[in-house]
Amino acid sequence: MNQSFQVQGMTCGHCVRAVTQAVQSVDPAAEVKVDLASGQVQVQSGGDPAAIARAIEEEGYQVAR
Repeated sequence: MNQSFQVQGMTCGHCVRAVTQAVQSVDPAAEVKVDLASGQVQVQSGGDPAAIARAIEEEGYQVAR
């Protein structure tokens, strides 16, 4: 399932890695694409969207709901 999240606070490659690892902590097989310019995070995963959003927020980023 393709899921899209609007994430605030991402500015660099470290942020991309942190968000990717957060998503993959919920679903290790998830495919994650991060667009820093727009703040869009595209996730191809069967994982629970609320759990994915929580994992991203636990890394210190804000997820628009």
